[in-house]
Amino acid sequence: MTIPRTDVRRTPRPGVRLTQYAHGGGCACKIPPGELEEIVAGLTSPEACGGAEVLVGLDHGDDAAVVRLPGGPGTLAAVATADFFTPVVDDPYDWGRIAAANALSDVYAMGGTPLVAVNLLCWPRDVLPFDLAKEVLRGGTDVAASAGCVVAGGHSVDDPEPKYGMAVTGTVDPERLLRNDAGRPGMPLSLTKPLGLGVLNNRHKATGEIFPQAVETMTALNAEAARAALAAGAVCATDVTGFGLLGHLFKLARASGVTAVVDSAAVPFLDGARDAARAGHISGGTRRNLAWVTPYTDFGRTDEPTRLLLADAQTSGGLLVAGEVPGAPVIGELVPAGPYRLVVR
Repeated sequence: MTIPRTDVRRTPRPGVRLTQYAHGGGCACKIPPGELEEIVAGLTSPEACGGAEVLVGLDHGDDAAVVRLPGGPGTLAAVATADFFTPVVDDPYDWGRIAAANALSDVYAMGGTPLVAVNLLCWPRDVLPFDLAKEVLRGGTDVAASAGCVVAGGHSVDDPEPKYGMAVTGTVDPERLLRNDAGRPGMPLSLTKPLGLGVLNNRHKATGEIFPQAVETMTALNAEAARAALAAGAVCATDVTGFGLLGHLFKLARASGVTAVVDSAAVPFLDGARDAARAGHISGGTRRNLAWVTPYTDFGRTDEPTRLLLADAQTSGGLLVAGEVPGAPVIGELVPAGPYRLVVR
């Protein structure tokens, strides 16, 4: 689904390229997964707090926290998440749309419905004009509105590097959760968006070329994919963002105690992704993703370019679902745990 522009008035100033004000771009600027796990090692979620039961916390690095609210049987659970990043495209309105869709995705990845969001904005106030910041916020508000999610305030910081995103709260039926530790042998793996966003965004940052197919993919909400997964009876899913397909699949397989097998020939890629990879537009985040999963992966005869694309750091990617989702390609399956967590054919 493409999020329409609701206002044709545009304010970007000629010659301003937002991506040049950031050391990285989008979810590729995440702290590397191995380093992040060292930081949070030993931190655990309480089983309950203030009468609320923690259903999903820190234990498996899932997409969002889920807490069952007091109230007895039939009570909904709250889903909470936050996500923000540096500019992934030069157009401020599109950056806002992408960042909002990415933040909302964590709620959809748990099977939930977003209700309210607050903006998170870091802005170099002495370097970039505030009319660009306004366009960023407008893009985020428009996407949230299309999701039926209210944007109510937020927080801003004067920062040398521009960053934008949202903290989002939603609800979910605790009996119909999608979580990353519920995979079982025999489940197929479906991917609801093609890969290649990282290499195309990196090429955009380096050359200024615009890739409409990437923008359309990043601004598409994962709402329909989540509904389809739940309707198909899925109980296990994650979204594919900064740790790449292989990174997020590794976390899912590890949390579920299984091995994940990927058919690399079945994985869809955006037009131009392979060309961008061959031209060398590989982010540092992608290379760190690949280095992280390599000790746990049997790559067989898979070549290095394919490995990098499978580890490509995505921004606002699709859902990776343990189950068949109508219209989404099946890219592999979960099998009983073997000597490797991941097998790529």
